Amino acid sequence: MVFRKPPDGGWGWVIVVVSFFTQFLCYGSPLAVGVLYLEWLDAFGEGKGKTAWVGSLANGIGLLASPVCSICVSSFGARPVAIFSGFMVAGGLMMSSFAPNIYFLYISYGIVVGLGCGLLYTATVTITCHYFDKRRGLALGLISTGSSVGLFIYAALQRELIDLYGLDGCLLIVGALSLNILACGSLMRPLESSYSPPPEKTCVDKVPDQYFVYHEKEKTVEENISILEKGYVDEKCANNMPDYKQDSILNKNVLSSINVNEKDTYKKKVVEQTNFCKQLAKRKWQLYLNYWEETMVLFKNKVFAALFVAILLFDIGVFPPSLLMEDVARSANINEDDYRMPLISIIGIMTAVGKLTLGTLADFEWVNTLYLYVTTLLMTGVALFAIPFAKSYLTLAMLSGILGFLTGNWSIFPYVTTKTVGIEKLTHAYGILMFFAGLGNSLGPPIVGWFYDWTQEYDTAFYFSGFCVLLGGFLLLLAALPCWNACTNQSSKLPPNTYSYKVASSA
Repeated sequence: MVFRKPPDGGWGWVIVVVSFFTQFLCYGSPLAVGVLYLEWLDAFGEGKGKTAWVGSLANGIGLLASPVCSICVSSFGARPVAIFSGFMVAGGLMMSSFAPNIYFLYISYGIVVGLGCGLLYTATVTITCHYFDKRRGLALGLISTGSSVGLFIYAALQRELIDLYGLDGCLLIVGALSLNILACGSLMRPLESSYSPPPEKTCVDKVPDQYFVYHEKEKTVEENISILEKGYVDEKCANNMPDYKQDSILNKNVLSSINVNEKDTYKKKVVEQTNFCKQLAKRKWQLYLNYWEETMVLFKNKVFAALFVAILLFDIGVFPPSLLMEDVARSANINEDDYRMPLISIIGIMTAVGKLTLGTLADFEWVNTLYLYVTTLLMTGVALFAIPFAKSYLTLAMLSGILGFLTGNWSIFPYVTTKTVGIEKLTHAYGILMFFAGLGNSLGPPIVGWFYDWTQEYDTAFYFSGFCVLLGGFLLLLAALPCWNACTNQSSKLPPNTYSYKVASSA
């Protein structure tokens, strides 16, 4: 399959629009799950930590399964994966409306919807990268705001639907809206050139070469492994024959009366092909060894090791407000009549603003993206420490806006990773970091909920969250100050015989 040169426009802008709406439709409800969280608390009567697992799984499972998502998109293409994932998201939301208990929601909303969102994110990013080269940054920035706009709109939409139709009706309607992902996915036309398969010899002509004595010269092991990996056309042709014909030819030519020399040669070929498999397995095993060696080399980089800790602690601390801020306001006895806008909606719209602003700042040559990222971490920690002192809607709204803006640092995280490990190792390193980001997303809300269950107040929980983010920021700062120049100036060439692994990410 040969892909054409990215057009940087044309149908690519249609891809941007449908990818924007795809992320809008799939991430709107999971990111605005804080509105549903309040209803689930009242409906099932479970603890806050136990109930928080639903939203944390929905947002973290896509990151945790990023390698699987990448394999699916690479194997089947963006369009089939997007259409299939649309059914997953819509089906998971509709199934959640019939949930008899919180454990059912773990599966229907947490895993099914979360995995569907992860697949859709990978599909939209992949197809956009195929269509754009010079304007790839702009295109990715535009589609990434779809999730933030979805959070802004779905927070108010789900609250209104709950008031009108109840929790079950809200989930059914939101699930029906998600079916529009199918229309968006159908427009994700792959950018590939048509091709015609090369002419092949007829199967009848090639059968003797498969089952008779091999008279050609003996090939080396490397040549045979190459033939095996490329899918030798003769084997493909023979495999396309009906099974009964293959069996009859095999029995006729192998079990018939042939001389001793032919039998010896045939046995030699069987042994040689067995060695092919052994050599191929050994080579694949070497690939895995090289992968883990690459991983160990990455962790020897002090800045990367600190970055891995920072992203884990950041997601443990910063994700709970987007899920629990509505319950924080209710716990502070804030009258619902004082609400001008849902707090989650404020977080969503300011996240979009933060992504665009911080991404623009990162393009300036005089801005060090690592220091910019560390600054956002430290400011986020201070904002989390301030939440327990907010006792009015206005102060909570201000803190929600600040946290939303700072959470937009996702847009500069790839820049930071690139400067830390180099462009050649970006895919490998970014996949590892996104896995731990998903782990932080999954653990953060339940931990904060458990703190509330133990203490019956959110103050201790947000002190803990602020401490986690500040600790990660200071560790990254300490690791960066003495060796930042050395790390960025090091050559980042891959060792020989290593391979790149494509891993999906979430922003």
